[in-house]
Amino acid sequence: MKFLLLIFFSFISFTVLANYSIEISISEQRLYLLNNNKLIRSYPVSSSAYGEGQVENSLKTPLGKHKIKAKIGTNVDKYHFFVSREHIPQKVEIISKNIDSEDDFITSRIMWLEGLDEGFNKGTNVDSYDRYIYIHGTHEEGLIGKKASHGCIRMLNHDVLELYKLVPEETTVNIYL
Repeated sequence: MKFLLLIFFSFISFTVLANYSIEISISEQRLYLLNNNKLIRSYPVSSSAYGEGQVENSLKTPLGKHKIKAKIGTNVDKYHFFVSREHIPQKVEIISKNIDSEDDFITSRIMWLEGLDEGFNKGTNVDSYDRYIYIHGTHEEGLIGKKASHGCIRMLNHDVLELYKLVPEETTVNIYL
């Protein structure tokens, strides 16, 4: 019993003491996960096909400092999708080829971003949260590593599942060129 308690408290201590942050490089199309400023993971991503910008309805990926405001999909099966952040208990067909389909499915997990820079990516018509900017899985896995999204940061489904488990809400996210 003491051994189990030791393992439990060690895990809790590690999680509480972890100081995660995320850096997203648009030019490299990569997401870097850091713990206490030390790189621990790197994932390929896909940012907006329309470029970078903060204005609502632009379909562009916003730059600057953000935080994960909400995590959605904790018990959702891999490859299931969401509509307006509601789980649809149905798998999507994963496209592994370099094909841009007419659909833009949000799959597996959602990490909803909130901008931290008032007037730049927070407030009025530049608010990342109100624009529904997420880090999420995609059915168009063949486009990961290229600019292909409609503003969000897309990830491979197995990568977004791993990242979701590792980072808590309030984790800082910096998106830069």
